[in-house]
Parts: sequence; structure tokens; C-alpha cells
Amino acid sequence: MPILTRETANLKVKLPIKMVQFGEGNFLRAFIGYAFQELNKATDVKVGIAVVQPIERGMIDLINKQDGLYTLFMKGVKKGKEIQEIELIKNIVKGINPYSNFNDFIGLAKEEDLEFIISNTTEAGIAYDENDTLSMQPPNSFPAKLTVLLYERYKYFKGDLAKGLTIIPCELINYNAKTLKEIILQYTDDWKLESAFNTWLLESCSFHNTLVDRIVPGYPNHDMDQYHTQLPYKDHLIVTAESFLLWVIEGGDALKAKLPFDKTHLDVKIVDDLQPYRTRKVRILNGAHTAMVPLSLLYGNTTVKQTIDHKFTGEVIHKAVFEEIIDTLEMDKTSLNNFADEVFDRFRNPFIVHNLSSIALNSISKFKVRVLPSLLQYVKKNNKLPLNLTFAFACLIRFYKGVWKGETLPVQDSDAIIADFSKIWVSNNYTEIANTVLSSADYWGEDLTKVENLSAAIILALKEMDENGIEKGYSNYANQHYA
Repeated sequence: MPILTRETANLKVKLPIKMVQFGEGNFLRAFIGYAFQELNKATDVKVGIAVVQPIERGMIDLINKQDGLYTLFMKGVKKGKEIQEIELIKNIVKGINPYSNFNDFIGLAKEEDLEFIISNTTEAGIAYDENDTLSMQPPNSFPAKLTVLLYERYKYFKGDLAKGLTIIPCELINYNAKTLKEIILQYTDDWKLESAFNTWLLESCSFHNTLVDRIVPGYPNHDMDQYHTQLPYKDHLIVTAESFLLWVIEGGDALKAKLPFDKTHLDVKIVDDLQPYRTRKVRILNGAHTAMVPLSLLYGNTTVKQTIDHKFTGEVIHKAVFEEIIDTLEMDKTSLNNFADEVFDRFRNPFIVHNLSSIALNSISKFKVRVLPSLLQYVKKNNKLPLNLTFAFACLIRFYKGVWKGETLPVQDSDAIIADFSKIWVSNNYTEIANTVLSSADYWGEDLTKVENLSAAIILALKEMDENGIEKGYSNYANQHYA
């Protein structure tokens, strides 16, 4: 069976590069790649994508070996009917690793047709790094790389206002575009770039906050042979996703004209304010995902569906969502419950094997954004700790020890955080461990030991799960701390 390439797929025409996409992972390929392919089909926008690898290790070499092509399998249930769609995504024009070919990266700034910047570098990606400089090839952080690219474009086109870009980050942090813009402006100040560049940024470029929603399990390692029997070629970049897709972008008529998604079948909303959509989705869907990962992996499950279907883990996550998270949201409770019911149906999608390990990446920063606000708001509202979210927090801390019952856990985070937890767990003193983790403002943005009874609850939960396992430990923790 031949490897998928443009030659074996008989594809000769390449699209003009109109988008630079920072990130080459499963989510962007299943979400942005698919969305713009549907836009290209329905309109004459015709967006070709140049993909930039945002960190030193990545998949660009493999993407280039397949000429940017990959197959997307979408499976789900619509109106009671099981559906599967298979789509060959063909809008990636080139992949660039700035760590090995910086000149190619800079060359993107000179693309005449370039209009859009899209990114998804995880919640940890939109961050300021004081060590980044203009002369680095490349700088460490994604915002600094983007600043370098924008500055190069400004210089090459001599400040032409018509050459500004539409910047649409998809990282799951609130006000993602606003935050990215602020960091870029910080770099222009740090690097003492001319004021005319700032003017060009502010007048010529537009930044749009976004919300993305699609469950993307990614590469189906568990049954690759079954997927390849449906294809006439060998594809090392197959990506699987649910059928559901929602993209909410803040913008007005100008953005709607640039991105006429209303001419497609996709649920892409360009709105004045996305906050109601974001809060609901991040707290319920992403919050449930992040809360379940350590709990369920420690229990012995491997997938989201197993977690939800299992009597114990399913009940813990169900109570966390319906009794604790929803209680903190200032929205219509009926609509929130309906949305949560839909989310749990998506979790149970029989076609999607969503491995818990695949959503374990950067769990500390994810917990801060997705779960901690619900926990703290519950305390504020009810003057007590939420039983299930607090136990999930303890599971997170235990998960970052990296080993459970002699087995290595799929902890995936920055080297610094992994090193921190390695030191933290040396003592095996639950009081010391809990207080050290909870007091870290670097992790949580505040000192959580000041939250009444939280340290005591975490200490008890850690002790019980180590001595009695997750299920019995949970029961003992609940009976003792919440008696």
C-alpha cells in the first residue's frame, strides 16, 4: 500500500498560503484543517495553510513526508443515527520547523497573500518569557515567535496597512487574543521596536478571542489496521474526531466578510461576546475532562467512555458536574443541565476512543483554568468544599508523583513542573506535600492554603487513596471530611 502523498493521491494544485498555523497537533488538524477545507469548498476564499512547529519536538517532518495530507475520520450520532464521515484534508501547503530552518519561518512574513494567524499551543502556550529576544532564532515562546514574524512582515512591506493580519488564537484560556496581543506589545517594548510598528500592529492587525469545541482523540493506535482497510493508501497522520464542532469567534462584519462560514454547514459563530459560550463549555466539558483524568487513570480506566460508563468513576464525575460545577454558573439551570446531558452523550460516543493519557498534557495549567474556578466559586457560594472536585484535586497531586502501584503514569508537562513534583514527593509526607503544592502561586495564581479546610481535605484524600485505593479511599475521605 503506497504512503499518502500528493503524487499517490493525484493532487497537483496547491493553494496559496493565506494562513500561518502555529501548532501541528491532532486538534488543529481535526478542527482548523477541516473547518477551512469546508470553507474552501463552499466559497472562493481558498485558504492554504503553512504549519509552524511551535516547540522543538514535533511532527513537521512527518507532515512534510506526506505533503501536508492526512485523513480525518469523524464519527458520532446525529438524531439517533450513527454516522461516519471520511475526509482527506489537503489544505496544508508546507510545514516548517523554525528550530531547524529559521529562514523558512521568517520567509512566511513575506507571503503576499497571507491573511490569517491561527494557533493552538495549549493553555501554557500564550505566555510571556522574559528571556526571549529579537535576535534568537527562534525565541522560546509562541508570542515571541509571532512578534518576530509580524515585525518582519511590517519591515518587508514597509508598514503597508493593507498587509496586516487577522490573528485568531484557539488556546483554551479566557481572552486568548487579548492576552496574546498584550504579550506581543510587551515584547515590542522590551525589544525597543519603533513606535511605527506598534501603530501598524494596532491599526492594521486584528485580534479575535475564540472558543473551540470538538473532542479529538487523535491517532487511533488501538485499531489502525481497521482504519487502513478503509483507505487506498498508508497514512501515518490519521486523526479521529467526533462529528460535533463548535467555533465561536468574537468579531464583527469585517471578519464575517473575510470568513464567510455562514455559507458552510458548520456551526461557526462570529459574535460580539463569546463569554457565555466559553464559561459554559470550559467549566462543564473541559472541567469534566480535566477532573476525570487523574482520578480515572489512578482507578484503572484508560478512556473517557470507560470513565463515564463505570459505576464509581462515572458517578463521581456526574456529581462533580451536575451538583458542583453547574451550581456555580450564573446561567439558566435548565439550559446548563441540557448542555451537560449533551456533553455526557458525547463522552459516551461509541465510535470515539478518547484515551485519558491523550488529554493529560499540562494538567496543572488545565486544572487552574478549567476546574479551580468552579471549586473556589462553590466554596464562596456554599461556605464549604465541593466533595468531588476536591477529591479530583487530590488525585491530580497524587498523579504528578508519576508512579502508581509500581506503574509509570502518563504525566506530560513542562520539565520544570515535573522536576518540582519529583522533589515535592520525596518526603512522602502528605501534609508537607499538600501545603507545598497548594501554596504555589506559580501554579494557581494564588496561595490555596488560605482556602478554609482545603489543605486538610487534600491531606486526608492523599492518605486514604494511598492506603486504600481510589474507590475505598474516596469513600473514607467523604465519610471523614464531609460527615
